[in-house]
Amino acid sequence: MTRTAYTDISLNELETLRQQPGTAVVDVRDVWEYDEFNLGGINLPLSDIRARRHELLPYQTLIMVCTNGTRSRIAAKDLRRQPEFDSKTIYHLQGGLIEDVT
Repeated sequence: MTRTAYTDISLNELETLRQQPGTAVVDVRDVWEYDEFNLGGINLPLSDIRARRHELLPYQTLIMVCTNGTRSRIAAKDLRRQPEFDSKTIYHLQGGLIEDVT
C-alpha cells in the first residue's frame, strides 16, 4: 500500500471526525499541558511517541493535536514514516487547540 500524507483539518472538522468508529484524538502535548486543558483522547507526549506508538495501533484513524499545531505536525509526519501506520488515516489539527480561541 502506498503511503498517503496526513490531512490538515480545522477544530470544527475534528469534532465531526472524532465521532467516527475506530478514531482516536492524540494529544501530543506534555502531561502538565494536557492536565491543564484538553479535548479528551489519548495524551501521548511528542517525546514518547516512537516508544509508545504501539498504543495507537488499534485505531484506524488518528487525529493529532497540540497547542498551536507545531508538535502535532511533527508527530503526524513521524507516524507517517512508520510502516505499521501505512494503512491508517492521519489527520493534523491545523492551528492547534488555540485555532479558534479569540
